[in-house]
Amino acid sequence: MPISLLYENPTYFIAWVAAILIALTVHEYSHALAAHYMGDQTAKRMGRLSLNPLTHIDPIGFLALVLVGFGWGKPVPFNPYNLRYPKWGSALVAAAGPISNILMVIVFGLVLKFVGPTLSVGNLLGEFLVLLVGLNVMLCIFNLIPVPPLDGSKFLLSALSAPEHYKTRFLLETRGPLILLAAIILDSVSGLNILSKVFSLGINFALRIFS
Repeated sequence: MPISLLYENPTYFIAWVAAILIALTVHEYSHALAAHYMGDQTAKRMGRLSLNPLTHIDPIGFLALVLVGFGWGKPVPFNPYNLRYPKWGSALVAAAGPISNILMVIVFGLVLKFVGPTLSVGNLLGEFLVLLVGLNVMLCIFNLIPVPPLDGSKFLLSALSAPEHYKTRFLLETRGPLILLAAIILDSVSGLNILSKVFSLGINFALRIFS
């Protein structure tokens, strides 16, 4: 469903906001849970090992998701030096977020597959499930981009842990958000819309599987 159509129907808009809250909450909670199981209690001490949406919502990232269809939650704090796997621990914590999105795609997709045929066209539950599947696909794809502060960057930074890659790591860690923002803006103003096309391909693929 195009984002613009959501604002024409208040009920669908509420369903869209609910889908965002569910997807973001589970995504960020999964980061906290992964860090907890690998030995770091930072997120737990700061109240982030919780399924309360209010603990995970970043106002700007939330509004971005509501208005334009992609955004982010509040980053989960953790101390990489407390993790059991020094080199790849941070990457494993980061991976928990996209993995949770994939699991939600499967769970809500299966519900859609078995419940959807019993629902009438335009039924709110059916639309809600479609929104959940689509949103989780987008969050998974977006977070796999290997540029800080996104989850995919943790894999790249772990792979570049050797001393000879210090300058590259420093550039990514200090300029990553600007590089990411510039790439998104350039993608949009150039008319390439690569990110939107990848989102559409991923969503259509998921929905075909569960249709």
